[in-house]
Amino acid sequence: MANIFEFNGFKPVIHPSSFIHPNATVTGNVIIGKDVYVGPGAAIRGDWGKIVIKDGCNVQENCTIHMFPGTTVTLHEGAHIGHGAIIHGGIIGANCLIGMNSVVMDDAVIGEECIIGALSFVAAKAQIPRRSLAVGNPAKVIKEVSQEMIDWKTKGTALYQQLPKECYATLKACEPLTEEEPNRPSQESMYGTWEKIKGKSSNEK
Repeated sequence: MANIFEFNGFKPVIHPSSFIHPNATVTGNVIIGKDVYVGPGAAIRGDWGKIVIKDGCNVQENCTIHMFPGTTVTLHEGAHIGHGAIIHGGIIGANCLIGMNSVVMDDAVIGEECIIGALSFVAAKAQIPRRSLAVGNPAKVIKEVSQEMIDWKTKGTALYQQLPKECYATLKACEPLTEEEPNRPSQESMYGTWEKIKGKSSNEK
């Protein structure tokens, strides 16, 4: 059971197809759509404002979503929030990728199908146009996101969109083994490899 908390009369609304890890925390005025994955350590705190996480998003391990009073934070469909990222009062467009340990500040608007590089800082009220690749501190647009890049992102997000069903079917607390089984299978037999999934080798440009 995930840590779900009512606050000031607001109870989170979570579609039953979405999976909130038991070590994540969701508080207050939060609306979570279909097929959303929220990883362990994530904190989604709708105490001073509203958080809307639309269908097919994922919020990975140790992410934080929060806001100043009176703000609505929206993650549009298919938004992909990488490990350790912080969304504080920003709006994330559909099918965006926010890289690991990036920060998106208050009233920033990230357009559809953008990629924000890992460790980037998107300043308050920044406007990142649709299909932009932005990196740095402060984040600056360095080029347009190609169709190949957005296809790569979309395939990665698709893995997270199937993860809620897998978690409901197979995730459970257990005691660890004391040694590896001799015939332990590999995940490659279940998932293949990322190189095969994305359809190109890592040394292709």
